[in-house]
Amino acid sequence: MKKIILALSCIISLNVNAQVVDTAKKKLGDTIKKDLFTAPDTVKKLHSNPKSLIIPIAAIAYGALSFEIKPIRNLDYYIHGDIKRTDPGFNTKAESYFLFAPIAVVYGLNLVGVSGKNTFIDRTALLGLSGGILGISELALKHATHRLRPNGADYYSFPSGHTGAAFLAAEFLAQEYSEKSPIYTVIGYSFAVTTGIFRMYNRDHWFSDVVAGAGFGVLSTKAAYLIYPYLRNKLTHKDKHGRSTMVMPTYQNGVPGLSFAMRM
Repeated sequence: MKKIILALSCIISLNVNAQVVDTAKKKLGDTIKKDLFTAPDTVKKLHSNPKSLIIPIAAIAYGALSFEIKPIRNLDYYIHGDIKRTDPGFNTKAESYFLFAPIAVVYGLNLVGVSGKNTFIDRTALLGLSGGILGISELALKHATHRLRPNGADYYSFPSGHTGAAFLAAEFLAQEYSEKSPIYTVIGYSFAVTTGIFRMYNRDHWFSDVVAGAGFGVLSTKAAYLIYPYLRNKLTHKDKHGRSTMVMPTYQNGVPGLSFAMRM
């Protein structure tokens, strides 16, 4: 009898879990379908003023000056030496997960019904554009600067890619949800700062690499929020019959392309 009850409990549990998953998928699908045809002029631009660009630009400048100004470079050596002396055995891969945490918060809040500043489709496009800007700039600089990592692994130390991605994600969370509560900005940037610290403690990057990476990450997201509204208005429009159309980039099975959608 106990076995029968246990079997029935398992079946009921599986059915409930399946229903929860189906409901979540349906909700996400409805959200995407609704957001896909949102009017172009609903995209909200960068909420901060131009003065907010000063800090990320200063961070990038600091990292660049480390190649020319000896005291700045000496600070890299001092911090690295202090880490080696105090925590010689430190090793973690947590930063590889921390850098995605702010993005997970954004989509998790969206999934439970807490709306951000932009729609699901728009914020996803904004995230992709931010990543594209960051990826191109950092890849070019890593090859151009040819700086050796503290651990001697390779010559792609400057700037820190992990830190850049973490601060990109933190600013993404801040842009979407800081108007609802400043705690979201604190959460995002806490993960980002921790990521940068771990990159140094793992001896993957110098201090100036991390500072510059943070600057590039924040600036990439801010640039995306400035540029995207204009790009979206170019790619989305209504025809003379009032039908909404949208052209969006796609990438499937290694092949880039374009997708076309029309609301009749």
